[in-house]
Amino acid sequence: MATSTVENYIKKIYTLQFEQGEGGNVSMGDLASSLDITPGTATTMVKSLAKTGLVGYVPRVGVQLTKEGEQLALLVLRRHRLVELFLVKVLGMDWHEIHDEAEALEHVISDRVLERIDLLLGRPELDPHGDPIPDASGAMAQRDLLPLVDCLEGQRVCIGRIEDQEESFLQYLESNDLTPGQGVLVSGHDEQAGVISLEFSGGVTRQLGFEAARKISVELEESAK
Repeated sequence: MATSTVENYIKKIYTLQFEQGEGGNVSMGDLASSLDITPGTATTMVKSLAKTGLVGYVPRVGVQLTKEGEQLALLVLRRHRLVELFLVKVLGMDWHEIHDEAEALEHVISDRVLERIDLLLGRPELDPHGDPIPDASGAMAQRDLLPLVDCLEGQRVCIGRIEDQEESFLQYLESNDLTPGQGVLVSGHDEQAGVISLEFSGGVTRQLGFEAARKISVELEESAK
């Protein structure tokens, strides 16, 4: 069984590969920065992982997961995201306080308990932040999302995923009703001011800076596609 350290590395490599496009190599600098460690420490660990067959590593090029490594990463993500949803839906915790709890539990929860949680929650496809939950085979729901900042005035969208899951940002979004599943109308898009205006049902309007809007992915409603 993989250690929590190995699982954390594998999960982080998978996440970075996903962010930069499938099949890409992750540099030691990017990996080290995301884990808040030195490049030398990251390189030492990656070399060890390469010996186990979980990753492929080429000096001065980077690291990428093997098929075995990808399967492990998807399993860890499945545990993490199901636990997050369980903490919110069953235990009633706020979505901005669940990440660290899930980080700890994802390494110790058994497959049997995980299956019961999955069944209890109704085989969910998304976690509280809109991230897809891999099923038992590693498959994930595919959605056509785009950054909110790229949406045009007059388009109706549904908030799909929160890219930045820092606690303060999640609290800000929750206080402004900007959570996954929320539908809004893009009522303004001011390039000069760097502000996007959103209109909620009932006529309530809120403004969001472009920097924040880049951290929110949305799905266009059918009539707006």
